Amino acid sequence: MITGTIKSQVDRIWDAFWSGGISNPLEVIEQMTYLLFIKRLDEIHSVREKKAARLGKPIEEPVFSPEQQNLRWSVFKQLGDAATLFDVVANQVFPFIKTLGEADSTYATHMKDARFTIPSPALLAKVVDMLDAIPMDDRDTKGDLYEYMLGKIASAGQNGQFRTPRHIIKLMVEMMAPKPADTICDPACGTAGFLVAAAEHLQHHHSNEIYTDQASAKRFNHDTFHGFDFDSTMLRVGSMNMLLHGVENPAIENRDSLSESHAGVEGQFSLILANPPFAGSLDYESTAQDLQRMVKTKKTELLFLALFLRLLKPGGRAAVIVPDGVLFGSSKAHKTLRQMLVEGQKLDAIISMPSGVFRPYAGVSTAILLFTKTNSGGTDKVWFYDMRADGYSLDDKRNELDQAKHQNDNLPDILSRWQNLAGEVERERTEQSFLVPKDEIAGTDYDLSINRYKQVVHEVVEYESPAKIIAELKVLEAEIAKGTAELEVMLG
Repeated sequence: MITGTIKSQVDRIWDAFWSGGISNPLEVIEQMTYLLFIKRLDEIHSVREKKAARLGKPIEEPVFSPEQQNLRWSVFKQLGDAATLFDVVANQVFPFIKTLGEADSTYATHMKDARFTIPSPALLAKVVDMLDAIPMDDRDTKGDLYEYMLGKIASAGQNGQFRTPRHIIKLMVEMMAPKPADTICDPACGTAGFLVAAAEHLQHHHSNEIYTDQASAKRFNHDTFHGFDFDSTMLRVGSMNMLLHGVENPAIENRDSLSESHAGVEGQFSLILANPPFAGSLDYESTAQDLQRMVKTKKTELLFLALFLRLLKPGGRAAVIVPDGVLFGSSKAHKTLRQMLVEGQKLDAIISMPSGVFRPYAGVSTAILLFTKTNSGGTDKVWFYDMRADGYSLDDKRNELDQAKHQNDNLPDILSRWQNLAGEVERERTEQSFLVPKDEIAGTDYDLSINRYKQVVHEVVEYESPAKIIAELKVLEAEIAKGTAELEVMLG
């Protein structure tokens, strides 16, 4: 989450763009993203430079060659003259970032159409100064900024461009614990947050295997990560994001995942991590026929679930976010899909999330659904967890809380319990997590809402007898009458 200071800095930059003549919010985001990317490239180069100086060796994989030092953020920001700065950024730095990545990489493909549209030297100089004050650390502040900026776009509610909070993404990735052999896909990837987190997890836990030889490194950079989206801005941002996180050529493609034209893509991935768009419904005509055969509906959240089942290989796993309605909706399509997950596949877990998780952009109640594609059933017991806190206040401010306390942050508990499901067998239905047998779920029309199975213990409240309360009232009245009489004497 970004701090109030950074938010006010972003607000000032946003205002500068508007007063400088760029009024399209997506264009503001795109131009800011390019500049943040340029700044981050310089920071990456500086880290490699320091490491080389410490070891007394040449720089490993330098971003800038000795002849390109003038293209570095730390150099051009000190030029002082706005016109010179504008010339360097527009005519040298911007063409340079379009050449990064491999020649036929997805990054190169999406950056071909990128345009530098900041209209004046004065605006560029102002924005460079403001952006320079924003710390860019390895937690991908750029992505958090992007999340905040999307909240400023009036249309964000309609087009579903909500970024999943980083700590929720991290939890889902850690629960799935991707391995180097996995082929990971997010069919509604947006800024590629899930793919970035999966790449970070692999680099942290399996770096020896990833970089053991050239073939392993090539697999990590080319074949491990797949993302689909049909918004060209998102594709550019996602590609830049992956490049900054050390993934050279992920397969981030311009694709409407639910359309008939991509119906041939199936059984390709071993892990799906996604938060697909909920809002809205689609035309039957444009939607892939095989998805319609699986579940006859126009609702995007149900079609995406059917899509995940199609895209996964047998044995493939998924951790996806769904709106609560998917868990208990009473339409035929809702019930069919839930039955399919419970009877035809292996439904592993449902984690119910509080409605404040996506604030301030949306107040919708959601859940994380974890399942394994088997095509032959396998659901035995389903693990339910009632997440009540995620480490941040659940109002629009989303302030960070003391995360050492369980009542403020349930995420560490979720992960440790998931990793030891054997210890959940004896848990009571009154506790925060428990297992429910498949037969019981089948007997409730495949209702997957935790409230159906949770038992609430009502505390017995004992009240005083009416006679005792009346006696106490009489004593109080006598004291009041006595006090009033004394007051009258004093005043008389």
